[in-house]
Amino acid sequence: MPASSNFQEAIREAQSSALVGPNVVNKALPYVGGGMVLTAAGVLGGMSTLSAMGIQAFQTLSLVAIIPWFILFFVAQNAAKKGNNSTALPLLATFSLLTGFTLTGLVLQAVAVVGAANPGNALAGVTAVGSAALATGITFVIASVVGRRMSDSVGQALTGVVGIGLIGLIIAMVVQVVGGLFTGGGFGGSGFELLIAGFGTVLFVGMAFVDFYTMPRTYRDDQYLAGALGMYLTYINLFIFILRLIIALQGGGRRD
Repeated sequence: MPASSNFQEAIREAQSSALVGPNVVNKALPYVGGGMVLTAAGVLGGMSTLSAMGIQAFQTLSLVAIIPWFILFFVAQNAAKKGNNSTALPLLATFSLLTGFTLTGLVLQAVAVVGAANPGNALAGVTAVGSAALATGITFVIASVVGRRMSDSVGQALTGVVGIGLIGLIIAMVVQVVGGLFTGGGFGGSGFELLIAGFGTVLFVGMAFVDFYTMPRTYRDDQYLAGALGMYLTYINLFIFILRLIIALQGGGRRD
């Protein structure tokens, strides 16, 4: 019996030794949720700004906002990876707000496209955005349960597949953007946009599961904000691609 007990304890130690930060997920989750709330506040702020400034001025401001958005991301990520959480936290909060602000145009496009496709339902567009947010939340709940329980073989295989898929998605999006520059913005038509939106949605669903597997194997417990940033970006991208998928399915797939 003692020998069996010692053997089981050795197995537990070997398993736990593979985890760099066994508590990092639990520490990160509140900040992921907080980032999503701040992003929603940023979208609302963007809508208020749009109504006050007009669409042309708002579009210009949105383009300009991308520059500090990128800078904030890299500075916050660097501070979070170093475990400098007191510096990283306000940067990440600002980054989340700015992310919401830059997403305002996509959210309003979804509302307009779905509303135009359902003229008899005044709330169809808002409902579609709410459905995208709900789907993102449901994915989070399922991934938090399943992702923590994935075996190494499944987790490593899924991580590899998602990594390859991400490279493919980036290539497809670059082709779409570059092609759009030469064809006046209609490269590939709605079919190509539907393909990208659908693939991106599936990819980030998979990445949601991967995050729960890789985070404790990548970040120390004091790097919880770095883990939270990565997970936050996964769910923001999932929300974006679900919205793009809804727009494409309603016939508004980036043809303008």
